[in-house]
Amino acid sequence: MKLLLDENLSDRIIPRIIDLYPSSKHVKTLKLTNTDDVIIWQYAKANGFVIVSKDSDFHQRSLLYGHPPKFIYLQVGNCPTSKIVQVLRDNFDTIIQFENRKSESILVFWTVRSFSLSRIFSGIGKAIA
Repeated sequence: MKLLLDENLSDRIIPRIIDLYPSSKHVKTLKLTNTDDVIIWQYAKANGFVIVSKDSDFHQRSLLYGHPPKFIYLQVGNCPTSKIVQVLRDNFDTIIQFENRKSESILVFWTVRSFSLSRIFSGIGKAIA
């Protein structure tokens, strides 16, 4: 599984998750920072990435177009990089299951009162080409 981390997430996350998510990249290393979300979406789709972001624009795009690419939506507020790393590491099995499910486009992780982490699958249906 390859994750593509959006620019609203630190590029320092990649070295801390690469053992679980080989070939994952940050948009910064691909020179896609300050790039339109459509370009990032197309890149992820063409190269087999799952997009990870806090950006609601990707959420809207996933609702509209389905997958590929799949999208992991982090609704975790303003939190330290270590918290994002923890979410991605602690939920590895859930993320792998999400990738393997054909009918689901979006996986949402959120915090409740900044203390507890919850998760939900959201099935979207077939992708629109």
